[in-house]
Amino acid sequence: MQTRTVVSLAVAVVLGLGAVLAARVYLGSAHNAEPAARDVGSIPVVVASQPLARGFKLQPAVLKVARYPADAVPPGAFRTVAEAASAQGGARIVLKDIGSNEPVLPDRVSGPGGRANLSGSLGEGMRAVSLRANDVAGVGGFVLPGDRVDVLLTRSADSNAPETSLTQVLAENVRVVGVDQSDNQAADKPVVVKAITVEVTPDQAQVITLAQAVGAVSLSLRQISDQAPLLRQVTTVADLARGGSPRVAAPAMPVRARAPAPAPRRAAAPRLEPRATEVRVTRGVVTTGYQVAL
Repeated sequence: MQTRTVVSLAVAVVLGLGAVLAARVYLGSAHNAEPAARDVGSIPVVVASQPLARGFKLQPAVLKVARYPADAVPPGAFRTVAEAASAQGGARIVLKDIGSNEPVLPDRVSGPGGRANLSGSLGEGMRAVSLRANDVAGVGGFVLPGDRVDVLLTRSADSNAPETSLTQVLAENVRVVGVDQSDNQAADKPVVVKAITVEVTPDQAQVITLAQAVGAVSLSLRQISDQAPLLRQVTTVADLARGGSPRVAAPAMPVRARAPAPAPRRAAAPRLEPRATEVRVTRGVVTTGYQVAL
């Protein structure tokens, strides 16, 4: 009876050790194979390493790469930091806030594939202001985004006197950034639009906005390589009478000095010696004159 018990215990111990050894081998092999399986089925995705606010210029220092499962990668996600940080024309601009560890997607940054955003294309410190346009003010529809124009104002200095009308330059050599609600430069024919947007300084934006309330604002399209400043800033009706030529002061003609004509001589009056003189004496408030012979 004791021998059978000992044998049973020995068999149980051997079986238990075998089970433990088999379990350890199985768990170890599964643990080692798990990273490989995860790496094989993942794709690199560029995400933000910190919160990025709207208007921030993307830099490699604020981006990192995270691995996403192949079936969970967001459409259009960038694969490398260099691709996400820069685009043709310079660094990308954040168009919409991006949270930490959130994927950087093309529709949230500027550049190819990004959504239309005029503010991202303006220069530092510049403003965009829209002008009412028609077939005349808009140069017959030939003004397109990217062109350079001069902004002119035609008004009357006195509303009751048409002869006081004048045209003055509000801004020169400014860039057109939009036509109606499009900033696309591709066009195969002129199109008359209702509004044209130009890039100007803050002061020019105020002047142009006020000018549209006091007169007629129009555009003058520049040749693509013309950067010369305008020589004349104001043109009046008087300039039209001279055929549009600028007012030039006539040269002064030399004048020969003439000697003044001698004044006619008058006969000298005879000098008369006075024979008497008057002496005035004041006593209190009474003054008395006396004639005294010389």
